[in-house]
Amino acid sequence: MKTRILKVPLAGKDDSALGRWTSSTPDGTPDLTTWEVTATDDAVRAPLQEAAHLLRTTAVPVAFPTETVYGLGADATRSAAVRGIYSAKGRPSDNPLIVHISDLTMLRQLLSPSDSSPPHSPEVTPQEESDPIPPIYHPLITRFWPGPLTILLPLPSPSPLAPEVTASQPAFGARMPASALARTLIALAGTPLAAPSANASTRPSPTAAAHVRDDLEGRIELVLDGGACTVGVESTVVDGMCVPPVVLRPGGVGMEELKGCKGWEGVRKAYVDGEGVGGGAPPRAPGMKYKHYSPRARVVLFEAGREGVGLGEVSAGGGETVGVIRTGGWPVAGGLGCARLGEPAVVNGEGETGLVVKEGVLLGEDGSEAGRVLDVDLGGDVKGVAHGLFAALRELDRLGADVIFVEGVSDGDDIAAAVMNRLRKAASEIRA
Repeated sequence: MKTRILKVPLAGKDDSALGRWTSSTPDGTPDLTTWEVTATDDAVRAPLQEAAHLLRTTAVPVAFPTETVYGLGADATRSAAVRGIYSAKGRPSDNPLIVHISDLTMLRQLLSPSDSSPPHSPEVTPQEESDPIPPIYHPLITRFWPGPLTILLPLPSPSPLAPEVTASQPAFGARMPASALARTLIALAGTPLAAPSANASTRPSPTAAAHVRDDLEGRIELVLDGGACTVGVESTVVDGMCVPPVVLRPGGVGMEELKGCKGWEGVRKAYVDGEGVGGGAPPRAPGMKYKHYSPRARVVLFEAGREGVGLGEVSAGGGETVGVIRTGGWPVAGGLGCARLGEPAVVNGEGETGLVVKEGVLLGEDGSEAGRVLDVDLGGDVKGVAHGLFAALRELDRLGADVIFVEGVSDGDDIAAAVMNRLRKAASEIRA
C-alpha cells in the first residue's frame, strides 16, 4: 500500500470555507449543537470527501490534522475499523482511544439519556437535567470547546462504540476539535472518529503531514494535509465523574484555566510524569501507561534551572552528532564549544517555516573537532515550545543526532505541564 498525502488548500481561508454552526447562543457565541458542511470549492471538498468515503467503507484508518497534533482516524462504531488503528500504529490494545465528534448532536447520540442523566438537583435546570451530557462538563464545553480538551464520559449500555475504543474501560473520552477541517471530515463521514496521534507507537507525535508519512508509510492509504498544527501537544484529558474532578493527562488546557470554571475549582492532578503507571492496571486515558514521544536518538532532559550542558556529558569517544533543544535559558548549543554554526535548513513539515536547525562543529577541550552539533532554539514562550517540540525531536532524529540534550521549562499549571510531561516520557535520562 502506498501512502498518499492530499493537500487541503485552506491558505487565506477561514472556517466558513468548510462549514458553519447553524445557530448562536443568546450571547452571540456559536451554538455547538450542529456543524453544517458548506464547502463548495471542489479543491477543498474533494480530498475531504475521498477521506470520508474511505472512513465509511474500509477498515484502513485515515490521518488528518487537528489543532493539537495529526490524528489517525477510524469509524468509532466499527470494530474492524478501530482495530486498523492499533495495527497501523503498533499500539498496545489496552491503551484507550479518544472519540472525536463534529458537534454536540453527535455526542448526545452516543450517550443514553435514560442511563446517564444526573439525579435532580435544585442547581440543575430542566434543560440540563434532560441533557445526557453530565452538568459538570457544561462549563468546560462552553469555555473550551471546540478545542484541546477531552472529557471522560460514562459508557452507555448498550453502547454504539466499538469495544476496542475503550479498551474494556467503563468510560470513553470525547473531544470536539477546534480544527474546522477535522469537524468537517467527521461530519462528512457521518460517524464519530476514534483518533489517537498519527504516529508509530512510542514515536514523537506528528505535527505535520510529512511526519505521518515518515512513520506510517505503507500502513495507511491517505494523509490529509492541512498544514502544521497550531497547538503542538495533545489535548488535556479530564474526569469530572469523580469528586474532586481530576486531570488524567495534561495538554492544551491548563489546570489554572480549569479551576476558573464552576465545579472545577478543586480539580487535581491524577497523572504521573515519566514512563507511566506500572503493573497490569489498564490506563484510564491515553498517555498514562506507556513510554511515548521518543525519537530514535537518546534524549537527556535537563530540568529547568540548569545553565547548560558540559562537554563531559558528551560521549568521551567523540565523533557523535549532538542535538540541543533550547527553551530560552541556555546559550547557543547549550554552552557546548562549537564552530561554524550555520543555518542549513528551515523546516517544519514540508517547507513550512517555523523551525530553524543550525549545524556546526563540536569542539573538544583542546579545540579539536570532536563531532557535530545541531542547535534548535524554541524560544522562551512556552506555547512556542509546545508548538515546536515534537517537530524539533523529529528533525534532529532525521539529521542523525546520536543524543539530544533538551532544556526543560519550569513546571506550571498551564501548557508547561504538558511540555514537561511529554519530555519526561520521551527522556532516556533526566538530570536535575
